[in-house]
Amino acid sequence: MTNLPKNDPNATQNAERPGLSYKDAGVDMDAGDALVERIKPLAKKTMREGVLAGIGGFGALFEVPKRYKEPVLVSGTDGVGTKLKLAFEWQVHHTVGQDLVAMSVNDILVQGAESLFFLDYFACGKLDVEVAASVVQGIARGCEIAGCALIGGETAEMPGMYPAGEYDLAGFAVGVVEKSQIITGQSIGPGDVMIGLASSGAHSNGYSLIRKIIEISGVKPSDAIDGKSLEERVMAPTQIYVKPILALLKQVVIKGMAHITGGGLVENIPRVLPENVQAVIHRESWQMPALFEWLASAGKVDAQEMYRVFNCGIGLVLVLAPEDVDTALQFFQVEQIEAFVIGEIVRRPQGAHQTVVI
Repeated sequence: MTNLPKNDPNATQNAERPGLSYKDAGVDMDAGDALVERIKPLAKKTMREGVLAGIGGFGALFEVPKRYKEPVLVSGTDGVGTKLKLAFEWQVHHTVGQDLVAMSVNDILVQGAESLFFLDYFACGKLDVEVAASVVQGIARGCEIAGCALIGGETAEMPGMYPAGEYDLAGFAVGVVEKSQIITGQSIGPGDVMIGLASSGAHSNGYSLIRKIIEISGVKPSDAIDGKSLEERVMAPTQIYVKPILALLKQVVIKGMAHITGGGLVENIPRVLPENVQAVIHRESWQMPALFEWLASAGKVDAQEMYRVFNCGIGLVLVLAPEDVDTALQFFQVEQIEAFVIGEIVRRPQGAHQTVVI
């Protein structure tokens, strides 16, 4: 028996108070267990060759497919950014999971990598099983589209770390490419042609500016922009390009690819170019989607700023030799993917920027 100090009212009060549990501190372990059970069937649908052990263990196991002779692993990590603020405000949680997957699998794709597996990190102050399950459903859908397995992740309930109703998302993808087939962009030269693949919207970039424009314009989520609601256009999930590009690589040589994320067309294309060349983009070669026209108008955003912040309707750029362009365009037509010849590669004038929009 514990000996309490005499005449100490606090000691007596503490002895009478019931013991605390983790739930009293704000962490509901039962809710966490319920979420895991909701996730398991979603993850199971994404299983593919190579998975040895997935969700439930301390670590996920994956065996590199044996068809690779000199496999090189390629990894990428990202989040969803301030697009999440609109997800909280508008209660639209089912698309941001696909955004999370897309940002990483599209990044590793540009080096020719096949996506193998994906892991996510979901953190919140108080776990809402329905909201979290909706997010993970989007993650699983993104993995299915990319052909990669959702083999693990972490759900962290941290009271006091996040405002009520908010959460954060991060994830990473691991892919593989044959060493001899890594796409570096170093073979790109004058005369090569750029093909742009249509985006599904703003993807997951520029949302701090989008939110500011929505705020100053007073527009509502239900207001229509060219036949669709603002909510539909702004929260459309990021396009995932993995499967069609891997199929195209069996038909043509892609010299370089750029995933158009933060930095827009102007800053992402130079990441795959040799120093001595310049990408010349012809603005009139594709129709800027209605969302971007509205953003430019409502926010009075300068054209150069638009190309620097947003994808402006082009989510992925491919660089090919001229003789491969028709084959690629025919392929995308069959696959029902919008593709445009958006410009060409020229010799870079001394001191000039590596990407210009004319």
